[in-house]
Amino acid sequence: MPDTVDDVTSPGDEERRTDEAWRSIVEHYGDRPALEPEPDPLPEVALPPFDEDLDDEPDEPAYDSERFVPPLPPPLPRPTPRRAVAWAGVFGAPILLLVLLVFRVRTPALVDLVLLGWFVGGFVYLVATMPRAPREPWDDGSRV
Repeated sequence: MPDTVDDVTSPGDEERRTDEAWRSIVEHYGDRPALEPEPDPLPEVALPPFDEDLDDEPDEPAYDSERFVPPLPPPLPRPTPRRAVAWAGVFGAPILLLVLLVFRVRTPALVDLVLLGWFVGGFVYLVATMPRAPREPWDDGSRV
């Protein structure tokens, strides 16, 4: 049993404390807190005169002549004609079908079937010609 009445809490005590806290906030809203007095301003420092005869160009180059310059990257590899046709089918056929649908161009069913076959055939060709083993078996994919 509690010794004093202050230790006893009732279900409404928490709500009353919250209400009192909000009431205190509302009563003191807009009051400015007392701040410490501002320190004395810093004394003005005299700057040396500005020399307007400065050169626009630096005396020494902005870069180090012995700095490493990487070699040009090798050209991108050209795909074989079959692989190029397969990639064109994978990307080109859906884009062509989408353009035809957007502009509501009616095409014969044979054209639709050819585009669908080009897409599926290109995908199957690319998957079938994928290398089965990694290029370098000990390589984990990181490059330095």
